[in-house]
Amino acid sequence: MTAGVNRRPHPGVSRWTSLARFWRHGDRPFDWLTFLATLLLLALVAGIGVALWQNSELARKAFGLEFLVSTRWDPAIDQVFGAAPFIQGTLITSAIALLIAIPVGAGAAIFLAELAPDWLSRPLGLLIELLAAVPSVVYGLWGLFVLIPVVAKPLGVALNASLGFLPIFEGPVFGPSRLAAGLLLSVMVLPTIAAISRDVLLAIPSAQREGALALGATHWEVVHQVLIPYGASGLLGATILGLGRALGETIAVTMVIGNNLDLSASLLHPGYTMASIIANEFTEATFDLYLQSLIEIGLILFGMTMLINLFAQFLIWRVRRRTIGPVRI
Repeated sequence: MTAGVNRRPHPGVSRWTSLARFWRHGDRPFDWLTFLATLLLLALVAGIGVALWQNSELARKAFGLEFLVSTRWDPAIDQVFGAAPFIQGTLITSAIALLIAIPVGAGAAIFLAELAPDWLSRPLGLLIELLAAVPSVVYGLWGLFVLIPVVAKPLGVALNASLGFLPIFEGPVFGPSRLAAGLLLSVMVLPTIAAISRDVLLAIPSAQREGALALGATHWEVVHQVLIPYGASGLLGATILGLGRALGETIAVTMVIGNNLDLSASLLHPGYTMASIIANEFTEATFDLYLQSLIEIGLILFGMTMLINLFAQFLIWRVRRRTIGPVRI
């Protein structure tokens, strides 16, 4: 009987095996690529912040923190600038938008995900997603020619007639106003909130519904005691995305808010937001302090957006930790 022959692996095969082990069959380059993509995204955000900071130096040195609370905006005579009216307008219009869009969007999402039959849920869901893709200028034109004369102005007249003793509903009633801008923003953020909330509800395992129904719960009890708590982090994320669009919306708001430096608290008066003042006056900024004051308003808007997103991430982490245990964010 002949002795067995020791067969050495082919050098090419051995080299390929070692290389595959080093690259972990593609996992290592995939990890590096995703890590680089994350770094690129962080560098992009940091670059935007640095650029805004550097190009607003004159305004920061001239006005300091008073820029945040000053109500004066006089580029023609005194060359004094303050962002308080624009911060106020941004917060007011965004608050109106969320007060309307959150309950309507959540209700639409619950109907589409839990109650509507498939033949109705699918086309309505597609329609809602298409509404999110409509350009801002189209919403602005619709708001200018339909929303203001048909909804905003009659509603303003009714509110002024019945609640005009309150500062937020003082007259006179104008068509373009903070109220009109808030109503338009609610229509614009509604598709985002409704579509994402619907997807969140659909992603909840069926076992959650079946277990509650088996215990004798009604559909209403399943929704508000099981589904909403289970998907609270996703629903909160949908709200924050809607708020992000409301804060930064420019063209549509510029077309319906009136663009007037009105310092009253009335929702029925024209006003400004941070985005609309930049869009309106950036091309008219004829000297450096004026231009850099507008850039500083952009820096404030950027900072507000970042803080809101960080706070939202914290809330999402708290909600998910309470409902489904410790998770990484």
